[in-house]
Amino acid sequence: MKKYLILTWVLLLMASLSSVAFAGEYLVKPGDVLWKIASDNGMSVKELAVINRIKDPNRIFPGQVIRFQVAQGALRETEGEVLEMTNAQKAVAVIESLGTSNTEPVAFINPNKYIQHNLGVKDGLTGFGELVQVLPEGTWAKNIRVIEDGDFVVMHNEYNFFGPKVGFDIFRFEDGQIVEHWDNLGEITPPNPSGHTQLDGAVDISDLDKTEVNKALVKGFVDDVLMGAAPEKITEYVSTKEYIQHNSAVADGLDGLGAALQALAEAGTPMIYTENHRVLGEGNFVVAVSEGQFLGGHVAFYDLFRLEDGKIVEHWDVIEEIPAEDKWMNTNGKF
Repeated sequence: MKKYLILTWVLLLMASLSSVAFAGEYLVKPGDVLWKIASDNGMSVKELAVINRIKDPNRIFPGQVIRFQVAQGALRETEGEVLEMTNAQKAVAVIESLGTSNTEPVAFINPNKYIQHNLGVKDGLTGFGELVQVLPEGTWAKNIRVIEDGDFVVMHNEYNFFGPKVGFDIFRFEDGQIVEHWDNLGEITPPNPSGHTQLDGAVDISDLDKTEVNKALVKGFVDDVLMGAAPEKITEYVSTKEYIQHNSAVADGLDGLGAALQALAEAGTPMIYTENHRVLGEGNFVVAVSEGQFLGGHVAFYDLFRLEDGKIVEHWDVIEEIPAEDKWMNTNGKF
């Protein structure tokens, strides 16, 4: 049945392509992303991924040829395969469909079980639908980084979502469908003292064989340094040679981090981590989801780290205040 549906979709795709005048192909340039190429040519990311047999739409490279039509003779090859999207591809498709007329990705959400941890959104697929209905004109979302860890997908995203935002989305999958969602959103702020933004920096995943080691190292860093069990061990976790910082208020290097933390302490508003709820990672990228206090408020910390040779060398984060319980739209909690 699945193979028949996929074949039907491909045939419909070919028919639609025959009636629209697209350029035959496009040569990928540095900085290009597939969603922009698709949008510029009136197509969806899924269409281009199927036509070009791209397994991960978030990873295209300069010099790669993107075709806008199924090549002659390729249909038979496509017919003989079940083209499965990865969980990461599905999660990205859901996020990047926000603000568009593309409703296909909603099928990736389990209609009978969708546990929502965004406390401003009602539980279930109904809550997701209500959110989509109130999105203002001009809403869009763009994925920058995505990592997959078992049944979990973590995305680092840029949004125009009631204003410019940066954030993280985490989806949990069961049997290929999304059944649970967490997120942390913040305002876009100016570059930090070293000139880095909240979204620039490395994106390529490597060192897949080191995933578990890197996750353990980040867990140790959160426990020892951020939660204060042994802060003197910081150089065991963070590189003293290269530490690129993307928090707008913190400069690069350990000196920059130390100066920022000291300023907060002197102002009587120290950044306090009280509990780590989750560590997820893929290769050289690891995300820690924690809880604590910042600027006097109860907050969720989402920290993304890039590791190299057993040390943390790059860091992005989003800190979001957790609203009072009487303002929650669901009862699932932030974590």
